Amino acid sequence: MKIEIHVDEKAADLEISITCKQLTPDVEKILATLRMINHQLTARKDNEIHLLDIEQIIYIESVDRKCFIYTEDEVYESEFKLYELEHQLEEFGFFRVSKSFLIHLQNIQSLKAEINRKIRVTMSNGEQIIASRQYSDELKKRLGVM
Repeated sequence: MKIEIHVDEKAADLEISITCKQLTPDVEKILATLRMINHQLTARKDNEIHLLDIEQIIYIESVDRKCFIYTEDEVYESEFKLYELEHQLEEFGFFRVSKSFLIHLQNIQSLKAEINRKIRVTMSNGEQIIASRQYSDELKKRLGVM
């Protein structure tokens, strides 16, 4: 892969050009990463690529090495791994609550203490997710309920 950057003081806007022989998964991943700048995430559903505004995402789940993105009405599949999404979405209010779940903090409806320091988190769509004890203290701290 070859990367070139041209600085032009007369440029009116940022322009990114990608030249490739074919649209590969690596190129799609580069495009998906660039979309994060505009607070969008690319995801697949029904053999189509969708652009999701980050604010739409309620939570993300990892199942059998695949990541699923949940919005109010739909479920999409992501090309990224959960740890990659965690790193990219952390600054947008997402928090990892277990080895399989990444939640959008602004979409939490309620919290309930469970056995062994776990927390039952109810999301805005009614889905209940268990925050493991490994992440529960930090979750409470982030939400200011500690």
